Amino acid sequence: MSFAILLPAFDPVALNLGPISVKWYGLSYMFSLLFGWFYCRHLAQKQRLWGGKSPLTADHFDDLLIWVVLGVVLGGRLGYVLFYKPAYFMENPGEIIATWNGGMSFHGGMLGSLLAIWLYARRHNLPVLSVMDVASAVAPLGFLLGRIANFINGELWGRVSDVPWAMVFPDPEAGGVARHPSQLYEAALEGLVLLLVLRFLTHKKLALLKPGLVTGAAIAGYGLARIIVENFRQFEEGSGLMIGPFTPGMIYSVPMVLLGGWLIYRARSTKSEAGRTAA
Repeated sequence: MSFAILLPAFDPVALNLGPISVKWYGLSYMFSLLFGWFYCRHLAQKQRLWGGKSPLTADHFDDLLIWVVLGVVLGGRLGYVLFYKPAYFMENPGEIIATWNGGMSFHGGMLGSLLAIWLYARRHNLPVLSVMDVASAVAPLGFLLGRIANFINGELWGRVSDVPWAMVFPDPEAGGVARHPSQLYEAALEGLVLLLVLRFLTHKKLALLKPGLVTGAAIAGYGLARIIVENFRQFEEGSGLMIGPFTPGMIYSVPMVLLGGWLIYRARSTKSEAGRTAA
């Protein structure tokens, strides 16, 4: 057997606050939403990025934060139920609300947050695509921290591998064999790389002047990154739609790539300033 890194069995509980146990996954959600809120406020106030006065204010994102929290949590849970284990939850409906047992979908969380942003923008008569662009620019922070939490928890591991950086995960279900640390691949591609790409678009290419461009790049970028990493991630049998060699993560990401591509094309073809056009 080739050399492999043995991952320690980290405690899934990051800290205890009296009777309350705070898990790493919960911390990843909390910090990603907190950092995202600060970054959104920064983008909204940076007039240079908008070619003048921004159509949004920092205060808009104070209220939007609650909407996004609900969208991420509800969308993430319902996405997991519907996309990955519908048969199980049909037989055990009481488990649907048992989020403390784990089970969240990144695809569902993204769809839920986009819906929440759309509803909020429409309710407050804000340019929908501009609000989505700002929120999308910070979304990779959540992907980055979420995947790091997956790694610390020793879950959602990769396929068996003999690469020098392969790891043996402590969970008995991992079989005690060396595997790709696919959580770190996802953290790098879906998180760090995508965050830098979107930062380049907003600050160097002034993409916020073309509503929908950043949103399209974020959606398509996540879809492409997920499709790539699915080649290294272990597929859980009986979990979601499987067509030939294509995993559920790949299948659910294809529409995202198409939608993101369409938004990019639409934004580049539309001669309108940021905030002038609402979708």
